[in-house]
Amino acid sequence: MSSAPIDLRGVIVATALPFKENPAAPAGLEVDYDRFAAHCDWLVSNGCRGVGPNGSLGEYSALTDDERRKVVQVAVEAVAGRGVVVAGVHGPGWHQAKHWAELAAEDGADGVLALPPTMYRASDSQVVEHFSKINEVGLPIMIYNNPIDTKVDLVPSLVAEIAQLPNVSAIKEFSGDVRRLFEIKELCDIDVVAGADDVLFELMVDGAVGWFAGFPNAFPAESVEIYDLMIAGKVPEARELYKHLVAVFRWDSRVEFVQAIKLSMEQVGRYGGPCRPPRGPLTPAHEAQVRADMARAIKGLEEYRGR
Repeated sequence: MSSAPIDLRGVIVATALPFKENPAAPAGLEVDYDRFAAHCDWLVSNGCRGVGPNGSLGEYSALTDDERRKVVQVAVEAVAGRGVVVAGVHGPGWHQAKHWAELAAEDGADGVLALPPTMYRASDSQVVEHFSKINEVGLPIMIYNNPIDTKVDLVPSLVAEIAQLPNVSAIKEFSGDVRRLFEIKELCDIDVVAGADDVLFELMVDGAVGWFAGFPNAFPAESVEIYDLMIAGKVPEARELYKHLVAVFRWDSRVEFVQAIKLSMEQVGRYGGPCRPPRGPLTPAHEAQVRADMARAIKGLEEYRGR
């Protein structure tokens, strides 16, 4: 089964998920679907290509099955055809990942983002099997290389093997090794998407055509501007804007990235809110550093706009 042609390029936001207090909910926190819908609308209204619910930033592993499905449904309804919804379908085994992909298709998602098997250091053949089963669902697939979290590294030769599956259209590259882009492109025809915010500039210089991003949750318009400048070949102009944001972007590659991005959203007047376990509040030192990095970013943007 093959999907209708669709690319997963552009700035797709790995959406943070808002919670509100409810003693009867898991860990005393209930998903705030109204705020989530408003956030998805805000991101698309600010020029983002789409949203990516149920990623790590969306705390998918802390959700109940019902919550996880409803998050995708709410995103699809909020985006309302103005952009793409790329649902995270991560799971320990292919039977779980395929199940989430089937539900995503049923609920109107445009594509899926898929890690290799989670919680298990799978062999190459097991990784290929995992993606081949997801491929059977028929939605466009962005495979996700995050060897830091999964302990499975989708090296270029393995990417080339997976890319033979007809519905695999892109890879979210989060290894931090920007040298990989050229090797991947030498071995197969697949869109390479920047997966870590603090290597966006370097990957796009080398030819990345998308950005599956965290900090556009706080800076959607500015993130789209950087992306559009890079696509247009206006590298010096993009660098001038990027340099004001890269310090805070580095939090996207740290353990506390969810908490940091939610705090950053608060700093620009959006709702971030708390996280479900196992993620707890930032330490005082980390909170102070996020606030300092955000203050630097906001000041830099003011100077950039006032040039």
